[in-house]
Amino acid sequence: MSIRVVYTDLDGTMVGPKGSFFVAEDGSHTLEAAQALVGLHAAGLTLVLVSGRTRPQLVEAAAIFGADGFIGELGAIVGWDHGWQSEILRGAMPAGYAQVPEELLHKLIAANPGRLELHTPWHTGRELDVMLRGKIDVPTVDAWLRDNGFDWLSMRDNGLIAPQHMPDLGVNPHVYHLVPEGVGKGEAVAWDLRRRGIDPADAIAIGDSASDLTMARYVGRMHLVANALRHPDIPTLLTAYDNVVVEKEAVTLGWASAVRAAVAGRAPLAATS
Repeated sequence: MSIRVVYTDLDGTMVGPKGSFFVAEDGSHTLEAAQALVGLHAAGLTLVLVSGRTRPQLVEAAAIFGADGFIGELGAIVGWDHGWQSEILRGAMPAGYAQVPEELLHKLIAANPGRLELHTPWHTGRELDVMLRGKIDVPTVDAWLRDNGFDWLSMRDNGLIAPQHMPDLGVNPHVYHLVPEGVGKGEAVAWDLRRRGIDPADAIAIGDSASDLTMARYVGRMHLVANALRHPDIPTLLTAYDNVVVEKEAVTLGWASAVRAAVAGRAPLAATS
């Protein structure tokens, strides 16, 4: 493979505990990810950040990490040229809607008492999607949305967060994004590759969640950092793909390994789990 572009998730993938680029999962300080990033830029690869974060958050992060572009709000916003240009991907959202109706959110949360809430304070400032947290069955919620006349909306699981966010839940909460059908990290990667005129075979993606795994269908190779396997749905979801590599290390160290493989331009068989 001759890699030209790297699409990478941020939280739980490129950055470790407390959002640090210099901390491994065990809390030790490391320069592995920083050194890999320098190697990526020196090799002339394009870096694109892919996240549930908002546009302003990603414009700033792109400047810090030297990324050419970003995909935000779980695929709803694509930015390039260092954030100077962008496009909102609305998917199946009807023309009469600018955002998800607030009354629907209240009704949805009320239908899942103690199991679903807004992911405060990160739910604010969003242009299209809605960010929530909790522990729900996604197909059940999607069926509820259809039954309530919102078949154009879908809930997406974007990975695990620390238990202190919902201490009464009894398990690690998940972060969810409510987005229109046709909006997702994978679809946004495909849109961006077409815009860039890059063959999907010349792109890789790196992530740690079910929503990240959707990028695998649109790139030559997908890397999951080791902590992805703690997500209860990942092992089953992996059976649908033949181009996914699971790194031996978690978060920043696993990310660094995936980037080094991209720079080398070869399939990292030794890292396959």
